[in-house]
Amino acid sequence: MAGTHFGGRTLARSQALQLLFQAEATGRTVHDVLEGPYALDEGPLDDYGERIALGADAMLRELDAIISDTSANWSVSRMPAVDRNLVRLALYEMLEVPEVDTAVAIDECVELAKAYGIDESSRFVNGLLGKVARRLEAGEDVVGEALAMVREQELEAQKLQEQQEQQARELQEQQELQELQAMDGATGDSDEPDVATAEPAVDEAPTMATIETSEPASAPAPSEWAQV
Repeated sequence: MAGTHFGGRTLARSQALQLLFQAEATGRTVHDVLEGPYALDEGPLDDYGERIALGADAMLRELDAIISDTSANWSVSRMPAVDRNLVRLALYEMLEVPEVDTAVAIDECVELAKAYGIDESSRFVNGLLGKVARRLEAGEDVVGEALAMVREQELEAQKLQEQQEQQARELQEQQELQELQAMDGATGDSDEPDVATAEPAVDEAPTMATIETSEPASAPAPSEWAQV
């Protein structure tokens, strides 16, 4: 994080952003980060900064659902990490910190986005939070609607995964059946006897030619039979 100087609750929000950023980058909760060594551009840690960091971290599922429901072109995972965590903090203040006015939460988020984000960050967070603010003013159940949308997406994803797994099982069973059939065919061919070699030899039936050639040379001719 850049070493920009802030004071008051702006500093506290900057500290909360840094805690959320470190927790996400290391795969931990904010509570876990606070239990060990952590880095802040400017300390000590303000109580309000700790409060909103812990609060936003505890509501990540709900806050991310609102972001997904509100941002049509950007999924939460595709957003720059700074933008994503700034919006989480601002949404938490808008929803759970009644002493902070919605306009103040948005303005503070925009200022921090200018300090820590990229060129488009301030405009992006301002537009997204403005949409949520209008929905809240209209009395919409922003959290409930967002969670319902997320649950519907999760059910669709689960259904698709189950279909893919079923198709994979059917393909595996088909391949195994084909392999078994191929093995059975190979075994059947090897068990068939070779007629040419397995048939026992037999004496050929005598023919006229063999009879004639097998007569003794000294046998009398037919004309001699009459004389006998």
